[in-house]
Amino acid sequence: MTTPAATTSPAAVASPADHLDPAAPSARGTYQVRTFGCQMNVHDSERLTGLLEEAGFTAAPADADARRGEVDVVVFNTCAVRENADNKLYGNLGALRPAKDANPGMQIAVGGCLAQKDRSTIVERAPWVDVVFGTHNIGSLPVLLDRARHNAEAQVEILESLDVFPSTLPTRRESSYAAWVSISVGCNNTCTFCIVPALRGKEKDRRPGDILAEIRDVVDQGAIEVTLLGQNVNSYGVEFGDRGAFAKLLRACGDIDGLERVRFTSPHPAMFTDDVIDAMAETANVMPQLHMPLQSGSDDVLRRMKRSYRGKKFLGILDRVRDRIPEAAITTDIIVGFPGETEDDFQRTLEVVEASRFASAFTFQYSIRPGTPAATMADQIPKEVVQERFERLVALQDRITHEENQKIAGRTVEILVAEGEGDRDAETHRLSGRSRDHRLVHFSLPGDLEEFARPRPGDLVTATVTHAAPHYLLADSAREAPLAGLAPEQFSIRRTRSGDAWEAGVTGLDAGSSCGTGAPAVSGPVTLGMPSLRRR
Repeated sequence: MTTPAATTSPAAVASPADHLDPAAPSARGTYQVRTFGCQMNVHDSERLTGLLEEAGFTAAPADADARRGEVDVVVFNTCAVRENADNKLYGNLGALRPAKDANPGMQIAVGGCLAQKDRSTIVERAPWVDVVFGTHNIGSLPVLLDRARHNAEAQVEILESLDVFPSTLPTRRESSYAAWVSISVGCNNTCTFCIVPALRGKEKDRRPGDILAEIRDVVDQGAIEVTLLGQNVNSYGVEFGDRGAFAKLLRACGDIDGLERVRFTSPHPAMFTDDVIDAMAETANVMPQLHMPLQSGSDDVLRRMKRSYRGKKFLGILDRVRDRIPEAAITTDIIVGFPGETEDDFQRTLEVVEASRFASAFTFQYSIRPGTPAATMADQIPKEVVQERFERLVALQDRITHEENQKIAGRTVEILVAEGEGDRDAETHRLSGRSRDHRLVHFSLPGDLEEFARPRPGDLVTATVTHAAPHYLLADSAREAPLAGLAPEQFSIRRTRSGDAWEAGVTGLDAGSSCGTGAPAVSGPVTLGMPSLRRR
């Protein structure tokens, strides 16, 4: 999903002893940022890479192996949502210990939600770590690295409230054609399964003018798609007392020249109002796609989760969205096996899923997160029961996803060409991208299309869906056909500024800086993915 920014060759990797001139662009050595977690973590990592590059570090080559001491600074940006987050982190830290022992000048930093939660425990369990920083002070990373080197001891700095709004920090965006833009951080809800409010703090909203200025900036750099981010994105405006602020922000995005696709994640059903639906329906560049977390279809479970909506309200939201935006693809999050969940509760979830007709769902087995109210609730569900229910839910949603995809067969779709979305593109001779409703589409090219005319990541392709698989669409309407004989709906390409920016990035031409870093934008897809391990 990520293309590393290979700005140095293996032979050029500097050792810590070579750091003679901090002012020189490549004097500080190389870095890797490894990201665990959600979109907010991915966005934070873009800030971390921007900070490191502003401090004089360069991205390690794609084939650099930190375990062999080929990287000077390794940063782990962690997640604390899933049960195995700790194991993943300490497993990766353990893998780096031999390299650290052999090369004490190598530096390892741990940030993000798990760092905010565990604090000095990380250094106690992994004393070879140099820096631990939290979610509120990611801007301190370069200073903490310098301090750790100067003092020859680990630096642990965790703030309890936001130091600097992350969006004001230098950024090295991982995509030239699609960008994350944070509109708020933190959360005012008290969901009993969620540790995020304790780690990210209370909601803090950016001013609309600052958000729109950042969007215009990323569009000027070549992006044509922007995803607005917030823990509860539709509660935006609560801090400055404007309940209609999010709908106004969506409409304002519609006035930005060159911005062709606007998405947002994740809203909260309890605060999802009709003015937002109207803004989605009436703003041409807001995409017909909505991620609406359900979590459970049982009102009793929702009550214990402290989710302040019930199944009837949730389904009503979906009805109103589909009434205004019939083509909307709606996705969701669901937790199986929350403490006290009965078989009847689970049946209610299956019923709501059947009625909701989600395009896809991120389904999770409940796992205890220390520090959350649910962790100490009675009636924790046995693992084997949770597993069996989980498998039933996945089977149901897979069927629905396939049925919903089959409705798209024969339709013309506009695809934003992406990089890294299709694992088998080289074998199948297809390219991949996302349709306006965010479905994954693999598409074929005309048989006689010249190499120079091939669509680039960031370009837009129109094609017709010829087959619907359970988790993707195939658009082979141009397969092996001569270009001249194809109608526009069968195959056409619109080359874009984003494609130009991507091409400039991979060829090393200066297409403008990536939000203050002074470097070409890095290519790579931006998707609504859930927790994964990523490396830069």
